[in-house]
Amino acid sequence: MHRGQRKHFSLTDRMKSFRFALRGIYLIVRNQHNFRIHLVAFFAILILGILTRITNWEWCVIILTCALVLSLEAINTALEYLVDLVSPEFEKKAGEIKDIAAGAVLISAIAAVIVGILIFLPRLLLLS
Repeated sequence: MHRGQRKHFSLTDRMKSFRFALRGIYLIVRNQHNFRIHLVAFFAILILGILTRITNWEWCVIILTCALVLSLEAINTALEYLVDLVSPEFEKKAGEIKDIAAGAVLISAIAAVIVGILIFLPRLLLLS
């Protein structure tokens, strides 16, 4: 294909792309302990949301916040794999790249906990 030419839409290509993405989710669930922890927390929050009858807007915030944490965990894992591939020997910068990516996950997880407290604590206090 020449520069500037557009590739025509192909349902087959879209389906392949979708399968690759699903394979990526499968791989991270199978291989990454931290991702599984975040996933369990996500399902627990879903159950808590149902039990406390949060509003549609609160559902939006919860779903987006959880998706952010899970997505950043996936990106962190991809970066770790990439760094290990290009720098199999210990390199200070390679370690820093991994630490920064892990820090991004931690920031999102802290934000998710704060969102959870803001949404659920008032409801849970009313139940007691």
